[in-house]
Amino acid sequence: MNETERREREAARIARYTQEFSMGFERLASIGPSVSMFGSARTRREDPRYQLAERIARLLSDAGFSVVAGGGPGLMEAFNKGAHAGKSTSIGLNIQLPQEQRTNPYQDLSLSFRHFFARKVMFVRYACAYVVFPGGFGTLDELAEILTLMQTRKTRRVPVVLVDRAYWGGLLEWMQRRMLADGNIAAGDMQLMHVVDTAEEVLPAIQGHYRDRGYEPSKEEDDLMFEL
Repeated sequence: MNETERREREAARIARYTQEFSMGFERLASIGPSVSMFGSARTRREDPRYQLAERIARLLSDAGFSVVAGGGPGLMEAFNKGAHAGKSTSIGLNIQLPQEQRTNPYQDLSLSFRHFFARKVMFVRYACAYVVFPGGFGTLDELAEILTLMQTRKTRRVPVVLVDRAYWGGLLEWMQRRMLADGNIAAGDMQLMHVVDTAEEVLPAIQGHYRDRGYEPSKEEDDLMFEL
């Protein structure tokens, strides 16, 4: 590939990035208060976590939150299914992958991305809370990205609700024992996360944060998120 071809290829790549961001911002700007939900694509429908995920998404939807999920199978399907059955919008941010990802049928609004980084911005830009179920590398990546953005004040601090104490307990204990003890995070960073086991604990964890304010970002928060 010569220099001209290389430059043309990079220009095409940039245009594709711009197209994905424009599509996401345009279609999500009016969804209202939303909760982004993350979890494994490999969880089967008969798994109790699937039913719990569906129930929590339904409770959030009926409480007036649009639910933003990955649009694929497993827990992503459960999130969209519960939200779709509720009163608010079920949104799927689908990613084009060679395996695992297939679009679930429970999306009122479905967007498709080639690039993880553009998709991640959409998960964060309009969220007033995050609910994180057990998952693999992708779920850990999304959780770490969210915590990093809040820690570094690239986005506003909102509730991060981890579901299933038994699953997350070891990771949180390690963070406390190693990351915090070694000075790699601050004590306040651990307070960014709430750990729950039941559907009934999720809404209070979110609504309590907004008890004395609305769900929309303040002017200061909006200015922070302009740098996202």
